[in-house]
Amino acid sequence: MTSHEGTTPTSRPTVLVVGSGFAGFHCMRRLEKHLPPDAAELLLASSADYLLYSPLLPNVAAGVVEPRHIAVGLHAALRRAKVLLGHVVAVDLQGRSATLLRADGSTSELAWDRLVLAPGGVSRTFDTPGVAEHGLGLKTLAEATYLRDHVLRELLNADAADDPDGRRACCTFVVVGAGYSGTETAAQMQLVTSRAAADYPRLRPEELRWVLVDLAPRVLPELGRRLGDDATEVLRRRGVEVRLGTSVEEATADGVRLSDGDTIPTHTLVWCAGVTPSPLIETLGLPTERGRLRVGADLAVPGAPGVFAFGDAAAVPDLTRPGQLTGQTAQHAQRQGKLAARNVAASLGFGKAVPYRHRDLGFAVDLGGFDAVASPFGVALGGLPGLVATRGYHLLALPAAGNRIRVSVDWLLDWAMRPQLVQLGFLREDQATMAAAEHTAIYRHPPADEWEAAAMDVPTTRAVVTDQGLPRPRAHQPR
Repeated sequence: MTSHEGTTPTSRPTVLVVGSGFAGFHCMRRLEKHLPPDAAELLLASSADYLLYSPLLPNVAAGVVEPRHIAVGLHAALRRAKVLLGHVVAVDLQGRSATLLRADGSTSELAWDRLVLAPGGVSRTFDTPGVAEHGLGLKTLAEATYLRDHVLRELLNADAADDPDGRRACCTFVVVGAGYSGTETAAQMQLVTSRAAADYPRLRPEELRWVLVDLAPRVLPELGRRLGDDATEVLRRRGVEVRLGTSVEEATADGVRLSDGDTIPTHTLVWCAGVTPSPLIETLGLPTERGRLRVGADLAVPGAPGVFAFGDAAAVPDLTRPGQLTGQTAQHAQRQGKLAARNVAASLGFGKAVPYRHRDLGFAVDLGGFDAVASPFGVALGGLPGLVATRGYHLLALPAAGNRIRVSVDWLLDWAMRPQLVQLGFLREDQATMAAAEHTAIYRHPPADEWEAAAMDVPTTRAVVTDQGLPRPRAHQPR
């Protein structure tokens, strides 16, 4: 049964931050510094009680890094903000309220004086037939751990198969998207399966086939031709087939049909073809650009007083490249979050607002083993120097010392020990589709009695309502 609870009345203005990704997390963390304790009530609405350090999701899928080690706990990192577990599924701009949908189907109406929208993005599928049903995403911890389980299950099935065609399909893995996530996933997972093959007596490494597909003319176009070519060379040296200038036209349970006419028999399609803004943005009725909420250089939303937006869901103008938008990267999201906190504080009378202007720090791509490509401050690095720069950057960007230590130990153990080839089984197959894992259906304005059913598939920490109308964490029960 759905219940409706409001926030506790307060004489102080309320700042509601939606999302605990890079943008929302760093905004809230900086708000705690910019605003005096009695200046505002700080609320953070999040579907999880942690910041996910998403650049290391390929490491999690490969089994190199443990899932919890890239999750930075919100309650340990934030000192004053109240964390509300759930999804903000609707916003009333005129009434200055937002609807929070919890995992148990109950809802709360949250009043706000300043609304900070940083809901992030979800996997972009281009409405390609079969992708939503058969593609595996890599946006959440659940998706990363499921992908590892799925790949290990396919190796097990291949080892036991007597039918040559069925065996071949089990040994074939297709990754779509030659950007950061797709390239890292293909490179690292190829290493995992090659190392794992030794533990399956009837499986030979040469039977394993990894295919990287992208419509772009080269791998990692954001890194420039030299580093893109270096990454391509690493992939091909390991046996990964790189199919450029090619797209997926249809996906089924047994194969993938490509635009060049080839059909690849496979049970594994990993979809890393980009990000589209959270479906929440479509419900606002505000102007968008390329699907992203239009904002000014100060990250304020024109025509919506008191509303700010940034990160993957916002079309932030790039002042260093007039007429263009900033990229949907963790680097931008983190820096925009910090600047947004300053401007939100300024709107409450603390400090002065400034426009967002950035300096590119470069990019880093971990290809697994001792291979990586990176361009810190424009300096092209590959091989071991690239790996040192890449992993050093990740350690600096992780916002908690405990996570840095745990991730460092994971990397050392991966070099020193054989991988553990076990399936964790945290998700059922029907929970692993991109729509289910990323909860895109809950934003379609279902009637109140349907929200509860939709929320039942949200694998977040459940919550109960306290006497203040705010959720209190209950022990997580994995399904």
